[in-house]
Amino acid sequence: MRTDVIVLGLGGMGSAAACHLARRGRRVLGLERYTAPHDRGASHGRTRVIRQSYYEDPAYVPLLLRAYELWRELSRETGVDLLHEVGGLMMGQPSSAVVTGSLRSARLHGLPHEELTAADIRRRFPAFHPPAGTVALYERAAGFVRTEAAVQAHLDRAAALGAELHFEEPALAWEETADGVRVRTARGTYEAERLVICPGPWAPSVLANLGVPLEVERQVLYWFQPEGGIEPFRFGHFPIFIWETPDGASPYGFPAIDGPYGGVKVAFYRAPEVEPCDPDSVDRVLRPREIALMRQAIKPLLPALLGPLLQGVTCLYTNTPDKHFVIAPHPASPRVTVACGFSGHGFKFCSVVGEILAQLVVDGRSRLDIGLFSPSRFARGT
Repeated sequence: MRTDVIVLGLGGMGSAAACHLARRGRRVLGLERYTAPHDRGASHGRTRVIRQSYYEDPAYVPLLLRAYELWRELSRETGVDLLHEVGGLMMGQPSSAVVTGSLRSARLHGLPHEELTAADIRRRFPAFHPPAGTVALYERAAGFVRTEAAVQAHLDRAAALGAELHFEEPALAWEETADGVRVRTARGTYEAERLVICPGPWAPSVLANLGVPLEVERQVLYWFQPEGGIEPFRFGHFPIFIWETPDGASPYGFPAIDGPYGGVKVAFYRAPEVEPCDPDSVDRVLRPREIALMRQAIKPLLPALLGPLLQGVTCLYTNTPDKHFVIAPHPASPRVTVACGFSGHGFKFCSVVGEILAQLVVDGRSRLDIGLFSPSRFARGT
């Protein structure tokens, strides 16, 4: 079988790539090792934060503005509410990276925002008890994207546009040929003009020849039942938040979106302890010590979140050394385009990364500046 483009991996990024390639009129074959959406990688857990005042680097902001447009467009096309702008607090001490970086991006790009003191935070959102000296950037446009729903929406749209999607069919090998690419699975061999690889936490093995040092990290998402009920945390009244603690950890969380008994989701963006893992052998059982660490970290800020743990789910980060993405043609295989290393902050970008990948395949370049995401930065030793 020969087609225009094969997409390996149909999680957050791959589903979006398949959608945008099909939208550009390409014949697309998508291959996924599990069903989709699934909970084995990094595109699950019901919600992911989205925000514009991006503290990691102002270079992300143009991509985010386009991502918002594309999430809204996908919602209109599919009739599924995916993007919820509930507001967001980026909190910490005045010198913290979360606060200073968020302010830098907001000011550089002219993004609407407010600067709040600890008293302002408590008055506006009574569930928070920020420690003395805490300040925040408040962004009304921040909120969350529904993860599994977003993956399914991209897959549904891709299929409606003619993409052929195969599930529970892992790729065993891929190679560039004289006139295209070839992918082998247990069911058969497929050929195409171009290949897009979105491997999630399988990147270290699938892209072993990329020349990028990638490490997969085990993380856990938690849902706690608030003491006294969810009223202070309810959807529409409580924002998403990221809080840089004095010891450098970064707990984050969401409103209660699953009703009175669904709990409040919190997790670490940057955890106090890093646990490297392999996606095929990772321990998915929650441990008492890590639950205690999460409670200890969040207690000073949200003391009501001391009720029962309702659920915990493992999630896998694929980290580059500088925590920036890799989105580029494969340096050793010009017919192959890769998207990997999203380092725990990539899902909000799925819509725009899918568009960028389609542009790289069809046009040979992206209309957005993606220089920050070149794998050559590691070859230079930077």
